[in-house]
Amino acid sequence: MSHHDPEPHPYRTKLSSHKPSQSPYDYELQIYQKGLNYERPHLTFQSTSWEPQACARMSSESKGYVYGSAGTRETDDKNRAAFKRYSLVPRRLTGHKTFPDLTTSIFGEKLQSPIAIAPVGVLRIFNPDGEVAVAKAAAKQSVPYIFSTASSTSIEDAAHANGADGQRWYQLYWPSRENDNITLSLLSRAKKAGFTTLFVTLDTYLLGWRPSDMDNGYNPFMRADQIGVALGFSDPVFRGQFKERHGVEVEEKMGTAAAEWMKIMFNGFSHSLDDVKFLQEHWDGPIVLKGIQSVADAKACKDLGVQGIVVSNHGGRQQDGGNSSLGVLPYIVDAVGDALTVFFDSGVRCGADIAKALALGADCVLIGRPYVYGLVLGGEGGVDHVLKSLVGELELTLHLAGIPSGSIHK
Repeated sequence: MSHHDPEPHPYRTKLSSHKPSQSPYDYELQIYQKGLNYERPHLTFQSTSWEPQACARMSSESKGYVYGSAGTRETDDKNRAAFKRYSLVPRRLTGHKTFPDLTTSIFGEKLQSPIAIAPVGVLRIFNPDGEVAVAKAAAKQSVPYIFSTASSTSIEDAAHANGADGQRWYQLYWPSRENDNITLSLLSRAKKAGFTTLFVTLDTYLLGWRPSDMDNGYNPFMRADQIGVALGFSDPVFRGQFKERHGVEVEEKMGTAAAEWMKIMFNGFSHSLDDVKFLQEHWDGPIVLKGIQSVADAKACKDLGVQGIVVSNHGGRQQDGGNSSLGVLPYIVDAVGDALTVFFDSGVRCGADIAKALALGADCVLIGRPYVYGLVLGGEGGVDHVLKSLVGELELTLHLAGIPSGSIHK
């Protein structure tokens, strides 16, 4: 599937050969077989229905957080509309006798399909099991889980839920350089917990102008609980500094602790190109920079010597009036060539969307809102259903388009 197929990466400490217990096609057949006895699935297979069904179930605050976007939703609307500008042209009489092989290689890790779970924080506002449920479903379906710094579960607990065979990558909300000791603590904890690749989000050094959250007066990172600040509350460096400043443990002044950790995560100002060297010196694995929207920035990332980028506008949640991610993807891919592994997110809702992003040059596609909606609708089982559905639709889309293994990419 991928035009990147390197030798096993020297940073990689374990290779997972775990496969899902059921193929996407078998999952489809199972549904039809159960239908012979008039049994209907608990969750819909219509991917465009996951969002409205989940929104109907969520509180105003949790709906505003995940469904809401920056400004007037222009960027979010462009993300979705961009997919309709491209069409899949099927090939006939190909003579293929097998289904497409979806496996690919990213930084020496074998992936069972070219998708990964995008980092989304505060998952416990959507389901009490939050990140634990997602980590378990990801491992069950052999999909890499990108774990967010803004999570409501500690690094260690999420890793435990993901299991020994789980493929997991860590997403950093990068503290200011005055808090390098906390950055180092987070990186150390992630490495010890088996996270093999570092994703650094560049477009969220401050939360965007999000009218839906402001209408609800809701910022999950400011409340006196562990939602969104679990990594800070479980971090020994932060806890030690907090006790030194206030003379008490974080649990005794949770509102103050939450506010201080939020300011560390979202410190207000962008890092520089030179600052990336600090991460390269202290992370002995692949580094991927997330939030790239221009050819100029993509080239700069290539010059930095990082291993990958994510072409992403944060699902339209950070800045209104921007380009669609899919619209800029082919230009960025052409600019960096094979020098970088290119991930893609923003606007993906179905298997055909994944196919189009791959055809335009992405090596791996990140799934965001759809799995959150699955979490709302069915917990771990809901996430499992969404992942199986997306992979199943991708597989059949490629198969019916006459596309064999290895030819989806540029």
